[in-house]
Amino acid sequence: MANRGKQPKKRQKKTGGVSLDTWLEVAGILLLAIALVTVLSLLSFSRGTLTSNWIRLLRQATGWGAYVLPLGLGALGFWLFLFGFGREIQVPLETGLGIALLFLGSLGLFHCFVHDPQAAAINGMGGGYLGWIISKALIDGLGYVGAILALLTTITVGLIAAFSISMANIARQLLALWQRLTDWYRHLRLARTERAAHVPKESLPDRLSALLHKGTFQKEEPARREEKRPIPQAAKPATAERDLLFPRVVGGTQEWHLPPMEEILDKGTEQELSQAEIRTRARIIEETLANFGVPAKVVEVNPGPTVTQFGVEPGFIERPDRSGKLKRVKVKVNRISALANDLALALAASPIRIEAPVPGRSLVGIEVPNTSISLVSLRSVMDTDAFRNVHSKLRIALGQDVAGQPVVADLAQMPHLLIAGATGSGKSVCINSITACLLLNNTPNDLRLVMVDPKMVELTNFNGIPHLLFPVVVEIERVVATLKWVTGEMDRRYRVFSKVGARNIEVYNEMQAAQGAEQLPYIVVLIDELADLMMVAPDEIERYICRIAQLARATGIHLVIATQRPSVDVVTGLIKANFPARISFAVTSQVDSRVVLDTGGAEKLLGRGDMLYMASDSSKLVRLQGCFISDEELQRLVNYWRSYRVSPPPPPGAALVQQPLWQDMVTKEKEAAGKDDLLDKAIEIVREHDRASITLLQRKLRIGYSRAARLIDAMEELGIIGPEEGPGRGRQVYKKEENRDE
Repeated sequence: MANRGKQPKKRQKKTGGVSLDTWLEVAGILLLAIALVTVLSLLSFSRGTLTSNWIRLLRQATGWGAYVLPLGLGALGFWLFLFGFGREIQVPLETGLGIALLFLGSLGLFHCFVHDPQAAAINGMGGGYLGWIISKALIDGLGYVGAILALLTTITVGLIAAFSISMANIARQLLALWQRLTDWYRHLRLARTERAAHVPKESLPDRLSALLHKGTFQKEEPARREEKRPIPQAAKPATAERDLLFPRVVGGTQEWHLPPMEEILDKGTEQELSQAEIRTRARIIEETLANFGVPAKVVEVNPGPTVTQFGVEPGFIERPDRSGKLKRVKVKVNRISALANDLALALAASPIRIEAPVPGRSLVGIEVPNTSISLVSLRSVMDTDAFRNVHSKLRIALGQDVAGQPVVADLAQMPHLLIAGATGSGKSVCINSITACLLLNNTPNDLRLVMVDPKMVELTNFNGIPHLLFPVVVEIERVVATLKWVTGEMDRRYRVFSKVGARNIEVYNEMQAAQGAEQLPYIVVLIDELADLMMVAPDEIERYICRIAQLARATGIHLVIATQRPSVDVVTGLIKANFPARISFAVTSQVDSRVVLDTGGAEKLLGRGDMLYMASDSSKLVRLQGCFISDEELQRLVNYWRSYRVSPPPPPGAALVQQPLWQDMVTKEKEAAGKDDLLDKAIEIVREHDRASITLLQRKLRIGYSRAARLIDAMEELGIIGPEEGPGRGRQVYKKEENRDE
């Protein structure tokens, strides 16, 4: 058969003055007529002598298959007609073999269930004589059960070969259907539990009398609709409405509950390439390489959400050696890489990325963009075993690779992450998905956030959640003070660790948990645009970032920095050296790709979440489609954590006010020289709760750590509280008559 796009060659062979094309057209028309007459005769009760004999012969030969055989005759006639007309339709050999296996296996299986096989064949029942021969041979050789299993296997193989049905896809569809049924059943049980908890168990007459006493039946509908609001997962059905929205206070500390992922995140939809399109692209790749003298064969196909990776195995060519003899040598990999533009032209897809070779495989990966890009939802990656098997509080979902497999990372092991990409490539969505992962798996007791957003676009939406140490920093001139505070907190934690003999935050928290004392939370610093900061104070920003990146891992402080201008004056050599884990989205030039990843490739990405990920423990790049979280999902998550604020939320215009930290820094010398204006209120708080700690003052007074520590020292000097008795032990609060000074 001729290749697509080429004109078919005219056949010059003639038989008796008539060309072969004409005979093919005539044969096709005859087969179409026979198929049409057969169908009409099967559906009609009044037949002629010739048609009756034809139908009886057909029924005796194939039994119930006589109703399907006309379709095959018609398809063959149509193909012969088009072939003779000059229009060739390519039918793969495996498709024809699959249809034959499916037809013969079905005839044999039909005849296994008839009562009298010989009589059924004579009367045109079951599979006819053909089905009788197949079933009898298998039953005599394998037994009745073995024959049925063999025929079912033949039918399955025929279906796979004829229609390119993937059993893996069928299994995934069945698992997805089972998951939907399970979710539906769980929501049904939850609804029944809510009704059982809210509706009193009264008899029907009492219920009707109560409704009649109210005067109308419609007055209860709004109340019942209000009772059906979703209940947080950790809350009991009988909990009051205020307990659902605000945390319970136990011993002066808040009781936090993680948000239910099923109610926060939406399920994603997957779009898969058809097997016919995959086979067509594989054939085009092989033919294009062969036309340029590069024999190769596609041996593996990995369809992903954005691109499909075709694993190409290089073939052999004959080359004369020094003695002049021909020697078979393997094709060089760089010859395949040099044909990237020719492959893009043949496939009508651009850009094409060639991974030569695939890490750990003896294949060359040709990544071809899909016709339609599938969004990888955050829930589809978090709701996998790969995410659950990472036992870390700072686990994050990155996306799916070119084979559709989830990729998960641990921020504690990175330990810092650098993200770069042009405008609109998916950089901010990546930061939002990372933040959402952290908020879905950590309470404010386990994780605190420091956010810097000079653009005032993305991170300001997180204002109001209890994880923030202070509101999102949006003023560039205050970023240096923020990083200086983070550096001071890092140094303080090292001093605390040295006192108790702990190497890192994990060991320290284990020691604190054994003593029943408060643990240190992790701190993640997110900076959305590094270029804006480097324009204001490049030396100080670089110095603080490098110091934090070098030393802060053991103290549980981690950096996530993003920039849309990956130039050498923004992403300097010192910053790159301290950020081994990097993500690059689509960039404008190969120079920018080399600045971020030390190699090219990011300039060929497609955008909209398509990225290259360099792990901290491997220099090999992994192409991913990043996780996507919508604004609605993000708003539901933020509203969930904002509902834990016991005090009323700030007015809308106060979202960008950053007073707690800045007042603490600006008035540092003033407070050191004189009395703090919050000292009296701090004394009231410790006497009211009968305990004193820095964390208590931070939470109640909404101040930074350093100011709370100075208030504790001041109250100790005044004799309000006792000295520190050891790590994990609270300070004693003296009564007024027990003050040492008095």
